[in-house]
Amino acid sequence: MTLRLGRHVFADDTTIMMAIVNRTPDSFYDRGATWAEDAAFARVGLVVAQGAEMVDIGGIKAAPGAEIGEAEERSRVVDFVARVRASFPRLVISVDTWRASVGEAACLAGADVLNDAWGGADPELVDVAASHGAAIVCTHTGGATPRTRPYRVEYDDVVASAIKDTVAYAERAVAAGVSPDAVVIDPAHDFGKNTFHSLELTRRLDEMVATGWPVLVSLSNKDFVGETLDRPVGERLIGTLAATAICAMAGARIYRVHEVVETRQAVDMVWTIAGRRAPSRAIRGLQ
Repeated sequence: MTLRLGRHVFADDTTIMMAIVNRTPDSFYDRGATWAEDAAFARVGLVVAQGAEMVDIGGIKAAPGAEIGEAEERSRVVDFVARVRASFPRLVISVDTWRASVGEAACLAGADVLNDAWGGADPELVDVAASHGAAIVCTHTGGATPRTRPYRVEYDDVVASAIKDTVAYAERAVAAGVSPDAVVIDPAHDFGKNTFHSLELTRRLDEMVATGWPVLVSLSNKDFVGETLDRPVGERLIGTLAATAICAMAGARIYRVHEVVETRQAVDMVWTIAGRRAPSRAIRGLQ
């Protein structure tokens, strides 16, 4: 289906690279490399040059840590969104937040997408998206409290749970006034899940795609990749790309990534093999 992300429209035969930009001093991956505003802005410029269609700006790391209140999260995100909006008018700007108040301020500053990584922890977030014509990402966390790690989480069928919860969230967003073509679902690998759950979701992602809602995957350097291959953060790119290829074959539309160039090439190759994308050129045997 055609996908509308704020003021931007994408045809159903396109995939989208969503580059991660952390406004945090303690991210698990970059260890605060883009904590300073100018460093984060340089990161935006880099990923745009690399071909990212979207950036996902977050002011709080997902893992447990220092308590970050609403005012602090706003200070990390909102003015930065305005700066990026002014400099990159064609870029899709997503904000990674579960708080409706932060989402409201971010949309006023120019955000196009609210990426609710914690599965509707603040039920008013859908109302904010609706009132601003923003898109929303509906994730599955199994009801986990924001910023908590999973501990002995059990599902009868994790894929069935992910489909049930994300589709219900998507329908609630539409009922609140979000345009149906501006709703995305995300199985949320690692969130409220152990490694076996994330592997199962990857293996059966086609079932989520079959719901008809566009699917986002956030696989980049996740713990399920590290545990599967026994690789620390910083050595998970190959495993990430393998998981990405499986999700691309299933038909995922949006890829939340640290490495834009490598992921774009992997996704384009798989989509071309799948017959959804033409080769950039095809002259072999013809000239």
